[in-house]
Amino acid sequence: MSGRPVKRSLTLQGHRTSVSLEDEFWKEFRRLATLADKPVNQLAAEIDQGRGVDIGLASAIRLYVLRAVLREAGRGDGPAR
Repeated sequence: MSGRPVKRSLTLQGHRTSVSLEDEFWKEFRRLATLADKPVNQLAAEIDQGRGVDIGLASAIRLYVLRAVLREAGRGDGPAR
């Protein structure tokens, strides 16, 4: 576990973009997309649409993952966003 972010490519509404995420966050994000029965790009697009202008996409994805994991552990409430 290096902890270093890795740049990953996504397509959001037909446009290519990239996010830098640590492997652990990326793996958990992919797992959550599978659980939601959504492609990773679709889930990322939904997160992108719901984030504010003052937060980057990678940070928004990390927060989504964190909230989902806390909720699964019984330590959080509400939606993942």
